[in-house]
Amino acid sequence: MSASHTPHDAQIVAQFTRWAKPFSELAIHAEKESMAQTLAACAVSKDMKVLDVACGPGIVACELARIGAHVTGIDLTPAMIEQARLRADNMGVTVAYHIGNALHLPFPADSFDRVVTRYSFHHMQDPAKVLAEMVRVCRPDGRIIVIDATPAPECQTGYDRAETLRDPSHTSALTLDQLLSLGNKAGLSPAMIHQYRLESHLEDQVAPEDWTALQAMFAEDIAGGQDRLGMGAWQDSNGIHFYFPISIVAWSKT
Repeated sequence: MSASHTPHDAQIVAQFTRWAKPFSELAIHAEKESMAQTLAACAVSKDMKVLDVACGPGIVACELARIGAHVTGIDLTPAMIEQARLRADNMGVTVAYHIGNALHLPFPADSFDRVVTRYSFHHMQDPAKVLAEMVRVCRPDGRIIVIDATPAPECQTGYDRAETLRDPSHTSALTLDQLLSLGNKAGLSPAMIHQYRLESHLEDQVAPEDWTALQAMFAEDIAGGQDRLGMGAWQDSNGIHFYFPISIVAWSKT
């Protein structure tokens, strides 16, 4: 662990080094409709400068580059950046990738027209500080976009319990109101809010050693019929399915 890495950072790197290739190949992450909604929220045009924070295997970054934006991606996990570079090469697009921490973005203030992060805030111990860094590097009149799971308030505890078991680098998924409050405290004006549910298959998202405990948790939730996890889980002949409750929030930096 480097001097700048916290124990939680090390946990993230360990988790996503293990999952880098499967994560990059999982169809859910490039699902057509949710990607279209992501691109619409980013509202990127040719030659804009865009930063993808916690870019993972570069799925969003490469799509933005395909539009013609000048895209930079940054992620804590070297194995994820390796997958991102492979993706850019395979798609024939150019993205400038960096290994680095979202809490300390290595870019000057007002550098980017758009700053986006997808499916990352639930890994952050201090999402307010990450958002502050995103705001700092975004130019005035630019746009900051955060996309992440936002469980209903009454399901937040159950959702976090399931997600922490599935992914030990999970901290807590913010509710939509909590996410909007972070933006408000950062002085941002909401430009758009959109919510959708992203269907997943439990076996695709779970390490073998966690499968039994998670299967039991979801089976109990399904049997109870009250959706205490807030994931709308159901079971059929193919196993257990559930939804990630996703929100897209785009703010203008005024």
